[in-house]
Amino acid sequence: MPATLVVNEIYLSLQGESTFAGLPCVFIRLTGCDLRCSYCDTAYAFTEGKKRPLTEILATVHALAAPFAGPNAKARIPKLPLVELTGGEPLLQKNAVPLMQQLCEEGYSVLIETSGAHDISGIDPRVRRIVDMKCPSSGELARNLLANLAHLRATDEIKFVIGTAEDYAWAVAQIAAHQLDAVCPLLFSWVHPLAPEQQNPVLKKIPAGQTPISRRDLAERIIADALPVRFQIQQHKIIWPAEQRGV
Repeated sequence: MPATLVVNEIYLSLQGESTFAGLPCVFIRLTGCDLRCSYCDTAYAFTEGKKRPLTEILATVHALAAPFAGPNAKARIPKLPLVELTGGEPLLQKNAVPLMQQLCEEGYSVLIETSGAHDISGIDPRVRRIVDMKCPSSGELARNLLANLAHLRATDEIKFVIGTAEDYAWAVAQIAAHQLDAVCPLLFSWVHPLAPEQQNPVLKKIPAGQTPISRRDLAERIIADALPVRFQIQQHKIIWPAEQRGV
C-alpha cells in the first residue's frame, strides 16, 4: 500500500504570516485537528478531505512550483516557492514527517505550522517549525506541550495568537519565564474576527472576563513595552475576503 495523507487542499498563494510573510508559498492543508481554538478560521479542515498518495501530493507541489523554475532558481535563499504544511494539525498524521523529509530532499524550503500540542522533535531539522503557544482566549491553554521548547532552534518561530489583554500579559510572562527571545523569532499575531461563514459551534468559547484587544492597541503595547517580538496580521485576509479558501 502506498503511503497516504488525508488532504483538505493544496494551493499556491502568498505566505500571509511568519517571518516569510509576502513570499510565494505552496500550502498543503491536511485534514484533522484535536484542538478547537476559539478563533480558528479553518474549522472546515477538521473533517473535510481526501486520502491522497504522497507521490500524488509531491506531483501537485511540483506542478504549482514549476513557474518559479529558472536560471536563478538554485541561487534563491530561500528557494521559491516555499512549501508549508498546515491544517488542521499536520502532526496528527504520521506520514506528514516523511513528506516533509522528501520535500527537503528535493530542495524546497519547507515550513510547518503546528499547534504546539504535539511533539516536534521527530521533524526533519531542515524544516522551519512555526509553533503556537496557545494563549488563554484560545480555550486550549492546557494543551501547550512545554517540552517542545527544548527542541526549538534559531530557525524555528514561536507564535502567540493574541485576542485579549489577558493573552498579551500571559505571552509576555512566558517570554520572560522561558527566555524565549534568546531561542528564536517570536510572533505576536492579532486575532482577526471570524466572518459569519467561519463561525463554528464546535469551537471553544473565550473564557469569561477577558478584555478584547484591538490590533492598534496590540501594536502600541508592543512598542511601549519594548518587546523583542514581530507584530503580524494575516496578510491574506487583507488582500482577499477573510472567509475565502485557497488563498
